[in-house]
Amino acid sequence: MTERNWAGNLEYGAARVARPASVDELAEVVAAAAHDGTRVRALGSRHSFNRIADTEGVLVETAGLPARVELDPDARTVRVSAGIRYGELAEAIDREGWALANLASLPHISVGGAVATGTHGSGDGLGSLATAVAALSLVTADGSMRTLRRGDADFDGAVVALGALGVVTSLELDVLPTYDVAQRVFERLPLDAVLADLDAVTGLATSTSLFTTWRDPDVIDQLWLKQRTDASSITPFRPDASSIRRSPPFETPGRAKIDGSTLAQAAASGITPAAPALLEEMGVRAATVKRHPLPDVSAEHCTDQLGVPGRWFDRLPHFKLGFTPSNGDELQSEFLVPRAHAADAIEAVRALAPRIAPLLQVCEIRTVAADALWLSSSYGTPAVGVHFTWLPDAPAVEALLPALQAALAPFDARPHWGKLFDVASAVADGRMSRVYPRLADFAALRDRLDPNRVFGNDLLERLGL
Repeated sequence: MTERNWAGNLEYGAARVARPASVDELAEVVAAAAHDGTRVRALGSRHSFNRIADTEGVLVETAGLPARVELDPDARTVRVSAGIRYGELAEAIDREGWALANLASLPHISVGGAVATGTHGSGDGLGSLATAVAALSLVTADGSMRTLRRGDADFDGAVVALGALGVVTSLELDVLPTYDVAQRVFERLPLDAVLADLDAVTGLATSTSLFTTWRDPDVIDQLWLKQRTDASSITPFRPDASSIRRSPPFETPGRAKIDGSTLAQAAASGITPAAPALLEEMGVRAATVKRHPLPDVSAEHCTDQLGVPGRWFDRLPHFKLGFTPSNGDELQSEFLVPRAHAADAIEAVRALAPRIAPLLQVCEIRTVAADALWLSSSYGTPAVGVHFTWLPDAPAVEALLPALQAALAPFDARPHWGKLFDVASAVADGRMSRVYPRLADFAALRDRLDPNRVFGNDLLERLGL
């Protein structure tokens, strides 16, 4: 049987797929492969769009490892098996009164794979999913187990590790008391108003997402606001003045003149229920029915909107767990830039709108807080991600990527490790070392834990890893 990824755009090249039912069995698979000089890669929910998880050797599925959800209320952590999906984990810990700080747009992805590739949700004050990791355990190249905890010398290099250090079997994640979230959607934001004070717009709620198809390069089609309903969550982002870009007043047909300070006034009230009303007063339409991020697509499987509060795991993702989303109908790319460069980077993308729009389903702009994880796309800086959900036309998308990456290169864009990007463009002129200043440290850590490259593959080698 042919093994493919979630989207169906890749056929894995592995000689075989192992499905160990225990950690001991996994350790035996790894040790035997290492003895034979065979490479091993871990496989989670198969949600990567490039060959980051592929190998010509043995693919090891983590979904069959014993399911584990072990809460420690005193430590405020939960220990979970790497193959568990976020949606399943969320439901389990919520029943006990606990929650995670953030989730990605899809709850269907595995914890181990999402952490290893630096996958994220959105929120000015919220880090990537990997920032919740307090400890992880992995099977290393000789089949032995190793556990790393926050504060250990190698920890920051081992969390977002691209599967290059071993097969992660379990993780301990930070938890917090459960909470509710209300979600609202607003439509047709003038892009110039957004770029005039991007910090104000993204600060309107706990989590924000801006969607555009780039068919009209002057408009953000939808703004999704996900707001925690508890008062303790009101912690507006306060950027350094150097990161704020403001534009002169401008006019759009049928609207009053707006300048950058108007949006700043909206955010200055804090991320409160008043923020959507202020957007509405600016002439931005509040959606009166549920919306899907893609135009003219049923919102049946989207999480509930219209300001109705619901549990955190029923609002932070864009899609419901019970729905199997668009399997095989899309490709994805994402590039994350330091927040200080975000407005200029979005302008660079807008300049390519005539080339992007014919290949695009939707583009989503999200924010991620800074962290200290060496290979994280928000290492050392708050970041803004520009995400592209493409039509399933791989040759055309791959032909466009070099131009897109060239346009974003001046802004130190970091590609999402698990999505489509042009590798030659990513490594040109030493860019990898420039945008990932701890890259050499990670390579040294990998050399210590896997000197024979048991967990290597062709893509990692092309990236200099």
